[in-house]
Amino acid sequence: MSTHLFSILFIAILVENYVFVQFLGICPFLGVSKKLDTSIGMSFAVIFVMVLATAVTWPINHFILERYALTYLQTLVFILVIAALVQIVETFLRRFIPALYHALGIYLPLITTNCIVLGVVILNVQRQYSFAESIVNSLGGGIGFLLAMFMFTGIRSKLDESDIPHFFSGLPITLVAAGLAALSFQGFAGIAKNLFK
Repeated sequence: MSTHLFSILFIAILVENYVFVQFLGICPFLGVSKKLDTSIGMSFAVIFVMVLATAVTWPINHFILERYALTYLQTLVFILVIAALVQIVETFLRRFIPALYHALGIYLPLITTNCIVLGVVILNVQRQYSFAESIVNSLGGGIGFLLAMFMFTGIRSKLDESDIPHFFSGLPITLVAAGLAALSFQGFAGIAKNLFK
């Protein structure tokens, strides 16, 4: 069982990285990855919301929505749960870590509509993961988001120091770099096939 959970974690972090492979959560990824402290802060907020959203939505879906044939309300219920959790995170940061709260700015409330958080809870349902598998998948997805943010913050700092042609500077070179980073993650698919046969 622990090998199975490890494979879910590994796949969520590297093989099916939500940013570089499934292209979810691009808005905060591109918006907050300029500075290391804000990207790490955003990543931990996303990890917290993803894991807690999974811990809350899995029992709601399993014991209420599926039992009473209300699965057509899944997306609505999931969004409401995520919105409530983001409000809790936002209130906590505003009160206890105001510098990070101001640094994240508009991107913090955007976690509510961040497709990476909604995507992980819907994926857990679609794959019919157990509660433990869902939590591990959410944690892996969050760690994968942290890895993508950390890695891309380093790339962007190097881009800022580089001599880039004027017509390529700014968003164009950022998107090219993101595309190359995403391409590099495709190699993990072959590793996963060999590791978890």
